[in-house]
Amino acid sequence: MTEGLPADTIRCDACPVLCYIKLGQTGACDRYGNFNGQLVRVDPHILLDRAKSQGTPLVPFLEREGEWDGKLLKSTETFVTAIGAGTTYPDYKPAPFIVSSEVDGVDLVTVVTEGIFSYCGVKLKIDTDRHLGPERNFVRAQGEPVGHVTTAEYGSQMLSLGGVHHLTGGSKSEGRVTCETLLDLCNGKEVALTIDEGARIIVAAGKPPIVNGQQEERMRVGCGSATIGMFAKQWFGKVDEVVVVDDHITGVLSEHQAGKMLGLRETGIAIAGRRSTPGRYFQVAQPGTGWGGTNISDPLTILKPFKHKFAWPHLRLLMVSTTGEQFAYYELDDALRPIEKELPQQLQDSVARIRENCEPALTTVLFMAGAGGSLRAGATENPVKLTDSVKRSITRVTCGGAPSYVWPGGGITFLVDVSRLPENAFGYVPTPALVAPIEFTLKKSDYASLGGHMDYVRPLADVLREKQRQRQLTSLPENPWPLDPAAENDPGK
Repeated sequence: MTEGLPADTIRCDACPVLCYIKLGQTGACDRYGNFNGQLVRVDPHILLDRAKSQGTPLVPFLEREGEWDGKLLKSTETFVTAIGAGTTYPDYKPAPFIVSSEVDGVDLVTVVTEGIFSYCGVKLKIDTDRHLGPERNFVRAQGEPVGHVTTAEYGSQMLSLGGVHHLTGGSKSEGRVTCETLLDLCNGKEVALTIDEGARIIVAAGKPPIVNGQQEERMRVGCGSATIGMFAKQWFGKVDEVVVVDDHITGVLSEHQAGKMLGLRETGIAIAGRRSTPGRYFQVAQPGTGWGGTNISDPLTILKPFKHKFAWPHLRLLMVSTTGEQFAYYELDDALRPIEKELPQQLQDSVARIRENCEPALTTVLFMAGAGGSLRAGATENPVKLTDSVKRSITRVTCGGAPSYVWPGGGITFLVDVSRLPENAFGYVPTPALVAPIEFTLKKSDYASLGGHMDYVRPLADVLREKQRQRQLTSLPENPWPLDPAAENDPGK
């Protein structure tokens, strides 16, 4: 005992911080406490029931005692997650729970542990046409760099946050803020971020992003060229020319193959941009938060004068963005200058159809981490055998009962959608690192052949008797059941 501390102070060994905890207090992570002189995991340990229907409520286990008939649930109906289970630190300890169960005549083992991840981060998919910032620029939280902008994808902007360099390679404040940001995002909380030379955003898993104070409603139906292809027939005969403004690929109906096949005549339109293929233009403007993810508010700025050889007075021109949020209708005067007019009803319907085909804008938070020594050693004395069994699909990896994607190549690097886990499934330790649940499920015979800790295997019925700290929830109906022997290690199945 350290000099000067009360005699009933205990030292926590659940992570590298090694807190001294006084009686009745918790450690720096608020996950472990000193209760009656014993080190106790504070949060309840989560067990999942198999989902019966879409509307099945979440039922706290401890609140069911009055109606509980004393019968244990069938092993096929309960999955022991790692949420609230505890950790393997300092690495050589077997996992807190190694649970055996029988499903459809197959003896299974699930190794359950909360991992302490210094090597972790989140990937943010933000559904928006708005330009959030140049690639590789820092993303900041509370002024600290916590990640960077990565490649834009179809209808979404992508951010990569966290990682070991931000958690441990910068200042103490950078590591603390990075850890706090990751934890909030993984637990579904709103986080305010700023991007160097870019936008201010507020994001949360499963919610529309807010960009520069404006909540996004929908993601694009497609690029400008794809929009032309999808709706060309609906414009045919109602308008002479359509330009779908897009930061990436702006589409022009009369030049596009779709327009050619419909027999549209040349209009003499000229676009300020780099022509790619007929009807497809790059770089019509700078990226921004205006029309189609460009920096323009007036679509006419991307037009050069119409060519007199082909254009004609009263030519009808529709300009629209890839989400249908911005649109304008023009007719050429006798000098072939576009004059804005009220949008005809027949074109209003087509603009509404573009909006109808745009999916709701959401923020998706994917937790990514590498399962290293402590996790693997908690499962088997020869950790590489666990890695090999995961690669060969002998062992299924889940995160709080949710399906995960395991990356090819070395190690066990996995990716999981945080919205598919129970609430508040993630924790932290001030090293700094995130604490995340992870479970390895495989046949009992295979576990024994891996050199698993067979002496620590406990029947599920034995675990279910420890009601004091358990909380029973219903699994999400869209998640595959982790104990299904036929399920593959694939988040889509």
